[in-house]
Amino acid sequence: MIDHFPLYIAMLIAIVLLIMLANKIKVAYPVLLVIAGLLISFIPGMPVLHVNPELIFIIFLPPLLYEAAWSISWKELWKWRRIIGSFAFVVVFITALTVAYVANTFIPGFSLALGFLLGGIVSPPDAVSAGAILKFVKVPKRMSSILEGESLLNDASSLIIFRFALIAVATGQFIWSDALMSFGWMLVGGTGIGLLVGWVFMKAHKRLPTDVNMDIVFTIIAPYVMYIAAEEVHASGILAVVGGGLFLSTRRHQFLNSTARLQSVNVWQSLVFVLNGIVFLLIGLELPEITAGLEGVALSTAVFYGLLVTGVLIITRIISAYGAVVVTLIARNFITVADTRNPGAKVPLILGWTGMRGVVSLAAALSIPVKMADGTDFPQRNLILFITFIAILTTLVLQGLTLPLLIRWLGIPENDDYKPEAELDFRIRKGMAQQSIQYLNKNYAENIAQYPVLKELVHRWERFNDEESARPMPPEAKKIYLDLLEFQRKYLISKNHDYANVDEDVIRKHLRQVDIEEEKLKIL
Repeated sequence: MIDHFPLYIAMLIAIVLLIMLANKIKVAYPVLLVIAGLLISFIPGMPVLHVNPELIFIIFLPPLLYEAAWSISWKELWKWRRIIGSFAFVVVFITALTVAYVANTFIPGFSLALGFLLGGIVSPPDAVSAGAILKFVKVPKRMSSILEGESLLNDASSLIIFRFALIAVATGQFIWSDALMSFGWMLVGGTGIGLLVGWVFMKAHKRLPTDVNMDIVFTIIAPYVMYIAAEEVHASGILAVVGGGLFLSTRRHQFLNSTARLQSVNVWQSLVFVLNGIVFLLIGLELPEITAGLEGVALSTAVFYGLLVTGVLIITRIISAYGAVVVTLIARNFITVADTRNPGAKVPLILGWTGMRGVVSLAAALSIPVKMADGTDFPQRNLILFITFIAILTTLVLQGLTLPLLIRWLGIPENDDYKPEAELDFRIRKGMAQQSIQYLNKNYAENIAQYPVLKELVHRWERFNDEESARPMPPEAKKIYLDLLEFQRKYLISKNHDYANVDEDVIRKHLRQVDIEEEKLKIL
């Protein structure tokens, strides 16, 4: 490993530079990273990287899912639970079945069990790709919430299908009663273990004498403990991480202080940035190993099979998206649904087109054993790997590059679910100021006159009753304030250099305060 250490450092540098380029040319970085990895793999003398699937499942997947669970809105997840559940479970199952039938029909040597195995591998869309693309375009909140919620759960459902299909291929039989019991345990057991481990970590945060660094380390350890604990008892590690992450996310203000919450955001953003970059670059770098194992099938024929399966994935998801809308419009006549409006033909098409595949599919394909229990080669393993790679590459490049264009062409409104952010921000700030004044006057009326700082706070909040004072800071005023903050930085730095008896730690404290003021300015 130490021999390749300079290569790993070079990979990190390449990831940062490529993401810079992606941001500059307005392309989702997963697309650029996969293409770059593909091109790098053709460089003469480039060592072939062997990716251990357990490395992705255990090292990469838990923190990526955990961060997603902390970022998502539980309110939105619950509001759209029916459509999210249908995409994460029903659509994944339908996709796997369709792929199984097509593979069995058109690919020689593919049994239904092998086709179902392939379907379980390629059925879950990748959350990171869709999220990265949606940063460049504005879509209704409900659409982004559905995609985020689906991505939290579809990996679990697809890997459950994958496990059952793997058993069917290995044993040559499939017992529905055992499968249903195992499926139920994976769902219930995985979620329950995640909640239990999350509860234990919450109590540890509360009762142990931790500081900020220890609290952040606990948040990094938690998803690994959830995942490993669930997998050890053959439950779903992914559902454990999602369940535990949602449990802790909704209670973060009960066991993390403000400093830990602020600093953990920076730590997790950097960690996820690196992990996402590495896994997408690795997808492209895997091509030589995958094609080297392709024996008995011409490369052009294997590419055709890959494109055929990819077409099935795209078409099935689009049809399923329209089917989900039809079911919702019918169901609203009998039950309460989150949205009674007819979304028309545009929204389902966008939801259907956001089906880019990614790292979970590659890891699942790589985890197929090379040998069966009797020592024979696992049937069609190399072809399954190649088809998976083609599906990932094609959906990332084709759908990833065209999704922003499709959204602009269809003219999807930016926000038709909630009030405009500026208006909502104004109302919340004004309401919070009014309630704060009432609270102080009710509980600390005598202290307000005693302490000038409290009196100044009341005067400041009273000014929020004025419409113009409560409005966000105008751009020109922000520019002036930023210039002032930069002047303050230069003053503090010069003070530190000019006076030998000034404690630099005190200077750094004030510099940090200036940075906080600048960060506050970004949300005003």
